[in-house]
Amino acid sequence: MANTLAKKAVPASAARVWALIGGFNNLPNWLPYIPQSKLSDGGRVRTLLNPDGSQIIERLESFSEQNNSYSYSILEAPFPVTNYFSTLKVKSINSETSEVIWSGSFLPLDSATDSEVEALFFQIYSDGLEALKAHFS
Repeated sequence: MANTLAKKAVPASAARVWALIGGFNNLPNWLPYIPQSKLSDGGRVRTLLNPDGSQIIERLESFSEQNNSYSYSILEAPFPVTNYFSTLKVKSINSETSEVIWSGSFLPLDSATDSEVEALFFQIYSDGLEALKAHFS
């Protein structure tokens, strides 16, 4: 199983960051490459659209308001992986700074290697966290 993790210090309190990213349907509010999200299945499934129109369908697997985190799996996506499971978490560093951690595990499909899919998702997570930091800067 391949896995990767990206983290970024964000110049805002954990409460402010979680208020922005903690909703399962909130990706378009801070992630530039996800302009649209639509919930279904009672809010447990989100259908995301990329700017190129490709679709990603994800299921909320766990949610903790107390721990400022949620985990989700991918049901359908144009990525060369299966068994994708990811967690997005916000931790407080101090009253004005938080750390956001985005981690995932997955199995490569077809001719993809562990290192290729780890690099792919590390880049996705890193770019997303950089956009989040910029939102608060």
